[in-house]
Parts: sequence; C-alpha cells; structure tokens
Amino acid sequence: MLILYTADTPNGQKITIALEELGLPHQVHHLNLSAGEQHQAPFSVMSPNHKIPLLVDDTTPIFESGAILIHLADRAGKLLPASGVERSVALQWLFLQAAHIGPMLGQLWFFRHGVAKGSPRNEQALERYGRETLRLLGVLEERLRDKAYLAGDEYTIADIASFPWIRSHHELGVTPADFPAVADWVERIAARPAVQRGLAAAKP
Repeated sequence: MLILYTADTPNGQKITIALEELGLPHQVHHLNLSAGEQHQAPFSVMSPNHKIPLLVDDTTPIFESGAILIHLADRAGKLLPASGVERSVALQWLFLQAAHIGPMLGQLWFFRHGVAKGSPRNEQALERYGRETLRLLGVLEERLRDKAYLAGDEYTIADIASFPWIRSHHELGVTPADFPAVADWVERIAARPAVQRGLAAAKP
C-alpha cells in the first residue's frame, strides 16, 4: 500500500497528480503545516527533513518529491523512460525544477505574498528572484517552442514536477502572454483529467 503524507503546495501537488496519472492505489494523509504537524511524530520520525511530501511504500518511507516521482514512475513503468538517453533527458528537466524552478519561484512568491503585513518590501530580493524567475521561464519557453513536453514528444514526470509551480506564474507578476509556449503547455496539462483529480486530492 502506498501512503502519501502531503499538503496543498506545489511539491505536494506533484505527487497527487502523479498518483492519479499512474492509477496507483494509495491513501492520502494531509498535514497542517501552519500547525507544525510536519515537526511532530510520526511524520518527523519518517521524514528527516520534516518536509512534505513523504511517501511510504509498504514500510519504506521516501522523501523529496523528485525521488518520489522517479520511484512511482519506475514502479508503474510509466511517465519515465526505462533507460538510455530518453531517460536522461527527462531527468535533466526534472532536476532543473528541483534545483532551480522550485527554489527561485518559491522565494519570489514568499517575498511577494508571504512576508508579514506591515513589513517593508525587500526590493533587492524581489529584483533578484524576479529576474531569475523570468530567466527560467525563458528556458522553458525556448524548450517548448518546438516540443510538446519538456522531455520531447511524451508527457513525463518532468512536466508533472514543473506544472504546479508554473501554473500560477501570474501571481508572481509574470504576464502569460510573454511566454506563449509555456502558457499553452500549462493549458494542455491543466486540461488532463488526472491532473484535475490530483489537484483536488491535494486539498485537505
């Protein structure tokens, strides 16, 4: 049995989407991050970093969303090539999300929306993370101009990883029309029934 511990965040949404796309039987336990449940047992014992998502496969806990996506895709034999260059191409776009897209867009969102009311705007942080967000969207735009999906012609976990972060880029002060290929990619993925079910499943 697969048991997912998660919350309604982009990293949490990745896994609920993947589980729906793969059709794997599972249970979902939602954590209240504001109440600090991620720092309480039993979750804190299973997740060394005290972060969601966490997947328990039988008795083995797996943390880090990228590792979970690879595990699920390999388990189901879908959404990730089994070997060769095709697998490496998909993984490089998956790792781009984990190393760059998530951290940069997450910081920009925090400095735009997450700081306490009344706190001064950190213009240096907004400029730094805003500039890097635009650069990364440009990387995706160039890739998607002549590719249906990030790994090429096939939809993979690389798309699932980036989609939850990119789908709300208008909240980061980005105009979707500035990145038309990205906007089209977002629209096509958002229309997938499993994606819609996965987004709904992430909500408590």
